[in-house]
Amino acid sequence: MHRRDFLTISGVGLAGLMLPYSRSIAAQELVSGLDVALKKAIADAALNAATAAGASYCDVRVGRYLQQFVITREDKVQNVVNTESTGVGIRVIANGAWGFAATRDLGVAAVAEAARQATAIAKANSRFQTAPVQLAKVTGVGEVSWKAPVKKNAMAVPLKDKVDLLLSVNAAAIKAGADFVNSTLFLVNEQKYFASTDGSYIDQDVHRIWAPFTVTAIDKASGKFRTRDGLSAPMGMGYEYLDGDASQKYVSPNGVVNYGKSYDMVEDAVAAAKQAREKLTAPSVKPGKYDLVLDPSHLWLTIHENVGHPLELDRVLGYEANYAGTSFATLDKREQGFRYGNERVNLFADKIQEGSLGGVAYDDEGVKTKQWDLVKDGILVNYQAIRDQAHIIGEKESHGCCYADSWSSVQFQRMANVSLAPGKEKLSVADMIKDVEKGIYIIGDGSFSIDQQRYNAQFGGQLFYEIKDGAIAGMIEDVAYQIRTPEFWNACSAICDESDYRLGGSFFDGKGQPGQVSAVSHGSSTARFDGMNVINTARNIG
Repeated sequence: MHRRDFLTISGVGLAGLMLPYSRSIAAQELVSGLDVALKKAIADAALNAATAAGASYCDVRVGRYLQQFVITREDKVQNVVNTESTGVGIRVIANGAWGFAATRDLGVAAVAEAARQATAIAKANSRFQTAPVQLAKVTGVGEVSWKAPVKKNAMAVPLKDKVDLLLSVNAAAIKAGADFVNSTLFLVNEQKYFASTDGSYIDQDVHRIWAPFTVTAIDKASGKFRTRDGLSAPMGMGYEYLDGDASQKYVSPNGVVNYGKSYDMVEDAVAAAKQAREKLTAPSVKPGKYDLVLDPSHLWLTIHENVGHPLELDRVLGYEANYAGTSFATLDKREQGFRYGNERVNLFADKIQEGSLGGVAYDDEGVKTKQWDLVKDGILVNYQAIRDQAHIIGEKESHGCCYADSWSSVQFQRMANVSLAPGKEKLSVADMIKDVEKGIYIIGDGSFSIDQQRYNAQFGGQLFYEIKDGAIAGMIEDVAYQIRTPEFWNACSAICDESDYRLGGSFFDGKGQPGQVSAVSHGSSTARFDGMNVINTARNIG
């Protein structure tokens, strides 16, 4: 769990994670859904009412959003939460301006009234509009449906099985040497129906899962303590993610086990307890320049912060500055062929990777999703844009990265999955490390800090291992590295091949005001970055 997620969970509590207008429900209600015919009737009522009121465009989202959170600590269940939020969001263009309204009343009359309200708001907004909205063209697809390819619906798994799993994780960690342990299961199901005057009626069923934990080991003589978070990744999968498929284990040269599209939570908890205790006696890092070997379980967060966010077009344009600012990667840099990284760095965006958090067939504007390049051979070539932004960068169509976290929230541009393409030549982690004389191998994400332009940053991690003369020498502690974004990506000297490619991601990525959350994955293989500045986070000044 990285800092943003921890602050989200601990700072606002579970109530703050629940969507607007949520209600508690029984667990068996988590597997039900709305009839498609009912959703189409609701959508048609809104489309017809908006058009009759003078809207030139209208889209409707009928959403049923389900969440289940199971939270434990040691041998206790601290909380179980099942929630549902259902309603209709209506967005229109009238007189060249946007308008939006929402209702949780699914009655046809109430939905039609909300559509008329959205149109009235658009007309009022048009009096202050400096230029009319320009929407990139979308061809209607008629009636289509898509379901996430889950093998086991996590919502249908008995609660007892989930509680038993988490308590067994905690017990295994305690037995292996942890003093404290907390574990959580986050499950989300978005049942989303989109319709528009373009002629689309799109029914989608989206599933996400995350199983984080934190173990703490204490030196009772000194009071010193160390923690280690789980190495799971949040995924766009079902309960099959927790099956512990051995073929999805990635064993590092020093024996640390990472995971791909299947996770053994008990095994990881045992390792975490032992590693947290090992941290208590690990030597502190000596500050200086090091070559960094970054595991995908760590690198995803760096990609998220210094590629994903700064290449969101609304941040580039200065329209969005919430949650750490705008962007250094301005439009003129793309026009000038700005070198974001060296020639081996290829960064791409997508909404189609199977198992990813962002994977869907259509975005919340009814745009078919795809993959596209952001940085090609080190050169900045594109951004992330939606229908009313595409013309600004000379694009004829949206990239398909529009999203709203609820039917009651207006959709806007959100980060797609943003990933580092694997290396083209065969290269294992062990072979990468053989060429490192003085370096640090970093596994897992940790604390981070980044400036308001996404240019200067600092990142920690979970596990740090010193590399000397091509071999891993042992665990060290108190590591953080400082970077400038283009210097970091230009220092990339090697990337492992596709056999090492894995996804990490953020389950609660914040943006906007009022704030919304989204979930997004970032893939990579292990990569090496030469000559990075490493500081000692335990040092005191004075």
